[in-house]
Amino acid sequence: LHLIHTLSLHDALPICIVNTFGVYQAFYQTSLLQSRKSSDISWIGTFGAFLLVSLSIVSGPIFDRGHVRGLLVAGTFFTVFGLMMTSLSTEYYQLFLAQGVCVGLGGGLLFLPSVAIVSTYFSTKRGIAIGITAAGGSIGSVLYPIIFRKLQPQIGFAWTTRVIAFIALGTLSISVAIIKSRIPPPKKARAMLDINALKSMPFMLFSFGMFLGFAGLYIPIFYIIVYAQRHANVESDMSFYLLSVLNGASVFGRILPGIIADKFGAMNALTVVTVLAGVFAYAWIAIDNLAGLIVFGIIYGFLSGAVVSLPPQVLVRLVPDMRLVGTWMGMSLCFAALGILIGSPIAGTIIDVVEGQFSHMLILSGSFTMAGGIVFIVVRVVYLK
Repeated sequence: LHLIHTLSLHDALPICIVNTFGVYQAFYQTSLLQSRKSSDISWIGTFGAFLLVSLSIVSGPIFDRGHVRGLLVAGTFFTVFGLMMTSLSTEYYQLFLAQGVCVGLGGGLLFLPSVAIVSTYFSTKRGIAIGITAAGGSIGSVLYPIIFRKLQPQIGFAWTTRVIAFIALGTLSISVAIIKSRIPPPKKARAMLDINALKSMPFMLFSFGMFLGFAGLYIPIFYIIVYAQRHANVESDMSFYLLSVLNGASVFGRILPGIIADKFGAMNALTVVTVLAGVFAYAWIAIDNLAGLIVFGIIYGFLSGAVVSLPPQVLVRLVPDMRLVGTWMGMSLCFAALGILIGSPIAGTIIDVVEGQFSHMLILSGSFTMAGGIVFIVVRVVYLK
């Protein structure tokens, strides 16, 4: 039963749609929104990612009150509806409302329950369980860019996006049918926010580290295709597959570090992979060919997958009462959401797509991610001895 819940309650749709935005970024840049700046286009993806993570502050308390299936039903509706509206959109504001706001809202209702409920079903081997759950997002992130790239030239942008929407509907329907809450809802409703979380120094420091780390983490995911085409002169057909390579590697990055976390501690594992992700973001500056980008995509995909999947395991340790896990996790993820919101748009303002100048963007990504890793080190050394 535990295994069935782990495999079915996946965050594939919320995460993979965010991780797939790189393919939309490149398409909008070269076709649908040619007149728009990179930073303007990236706001569509980053705002969707912001809602996906920040709405955990709302979905967390609702989850704690036992309304898991309701969250999934509502999240499924908004996700599929948003994708369908995206397929009809031709103007920037339409794409922002449909793909950024509506799909982001759906993802925000889906994301936290799919992670938090696994923590309540497992007392041992929790790391590998959450890793398998998070791997669903990586598998979808491998398939969706390939689906988009193969179908878009044949059936057009509109019907390609509708195909993705139908896939979303099918996979999410399985989760809606199988999901079941383990912990009974409290007899007395609790507040949407727990003020005690804001008084916990380890929790606040860890959340600040999440803000810094996530501000830099998604920049390569959003821009690797554009970078490959404009800086490394990689052919269009091959450049789109780099995102699938990166997301494919993150499947292992979400599972293997979970096994390591069960043995050596989630905080230790998270600190190491975050610092390494910052190091490889800096190393990206020296890469200007296809072979190097493939190697980078594999390594960075593995590390970024680990950074995304490990925080819930740390947060479970910081929460004083498991009945508050959804609330505390939602509050912490709001910090991460703010980082996602500002990271890629800032990066978009300091690059020159026409001239192929991306070095400032890569320094920004590495610096944000490395700073998050340093904060995690402080939390580990001072508070989680």
